[in-house]
Parts: sequence; structure tokens; C-alpha cells
Amino acid sequence: MGSAGSFESAEPRPRALRTAGMSDLTIEVAEIRPAARSWVTWLCLGCSLFSMLIIRHIFRAIAPEPGKAFVLAREACMFASAGLLAWIVRGKRQLTRRAIGIGTSPLWKSLLWGGVIAIACIVPAVLIAKVTGYGHGADSQAFAKLPIWVVFVVVVRAGVVEELFYRGYAINLLQTLGAGRTAAWAIPLVIFSAAHWTGGIANVAIALVLGGVLTAFYLWRRDLVSNMFGHFLVDFVSNVLPAMFG
Repeated sequence: MGSAGSFESAEPRPRALRTAGMSDLTIEVAEIRPAARSWVTWLCLGCSLFSMLIIRHIFRAIAPEPGKAFVLAREACMFASAGLLAWIVRGKRQLTRRAIGIGTSPLWKSLLWGGVIAIACIVPAVLIAKVTGYGHGADSQAFAKLPIWVVFVVVVRAGVVEELFYRGYAINLLQTLGAGRTAAWAIPLVIFSAAHWTGGIANVAIALVLGGVLTAFYLWRRDLVSNMFGHFLVDFVSNVLPAMFG
């Protein structure tokens, strides 16, 4: 795309890459400028891996059991951090939009695969929740007291921002910095799982398993939109629907 809102560079592709038989996604990553391996890359990686943790820790320190206003302020900060990271990535041409998996598949197909991802995640999540008794702790009860529309905002943020940070940006930035394939997906997965510690060990286990499923789908299809939709559906089914019909 050539619009101002696109991450993609308008620079022509090197002839060697166009004739090497490489896939479009491989070319998108290969076109990253040498300057991408600079402090800016590390800044973007740090933001993608830790900004949500920092924001959550700050708000939790201020109000361990936040009300509606605090939750909305926290979610606004997380959305803002995603916007800031996208602005830096776009301005410094760290990664193109296609390189992180946006626009790699028709929307209808991304939505269908999002449904498949949700099913693949919900089954193990229900089993783990039943075994561990997850959902009956203090944090879960405090979350259940929030208005449904606030819970919906949290669910949307989780699906969009967490996939953007831990799958779209983190994996590709680590590979840009020279990390191997295993390290590139394992490091974000571990941090993603640890970020759910406020819900207890059961929540960490669920995040690890579901994050593994989301990571596997992302590495397989390289479609971040389907990941976002699938992640949203999982959280919607487990958090919003019970509040609506409970």
C-alpha cells in the first residue's frame, strides 16, 4: 500500500531479491535497512515485550483492585503504547506491514482462521480451568464486577495489542537482531505467559498453552489478523458471554 498510514516502504525491491524465488514475506523481512539493527530496533523490541508489563505493574501498585476509571485509564495507556510503537516502526522502517502479518490474507479468510484458532484455544483452556479451579480467585471476582462494556474494551485490547506486541513485532524484531527461529518465538511466549501472573499460576499455565497455540498459528500462516480475531474470540467467550448471560 502506498498510503500515509501504511508501514510499507515505497522503495523499490532489490533486483536480486525479486529474482531469487523468495516468498513475499521473506522479501519483506529481507528489505529491512541495515540501520534497523540499531538502538531503535532494541527500543522497539523492549516496548513490544515489556511496555504492557510496566503499565500493568504501575496501575496495580496504585490500585490493587481498580475500578472502572482505573481500568479504562490502564487500557488507554496500553493502546497508546501500541500506537507509539507502530509510529516508531513506521518512521524508522523497522518492519513493513506485511512483514508482521497484516494484509497477507483476505479478511474473510483471516476471520475464518480466527474461528479455528479460537476453537483450538478454548478446548485446552476449559480443561486447564477445570483442573486448576481457575476463575474463582480474588482477581477473577474483581474483574467480574466491572461493567460488561468495560470488560469488552479489555477483551478487544487483549486481542489486538497482545498479538501485535508478542507475535507480530517481538518475533520479527528478534529475528532482525539475529535471534534463531526457536529463540524468536520462545522468548515472547515466556514473557507473554509470565505477564499473566496476576491471575495466579493457573492463568500463567493457560496463557502458556494458548500462547503456544497462537504462536504456532502465526508461524504457520503469518496472518496477524487471524491471530487477533482468534485471541479476541477466546477472551470474549470466556469473559463477556458469561457476564451477559450470567
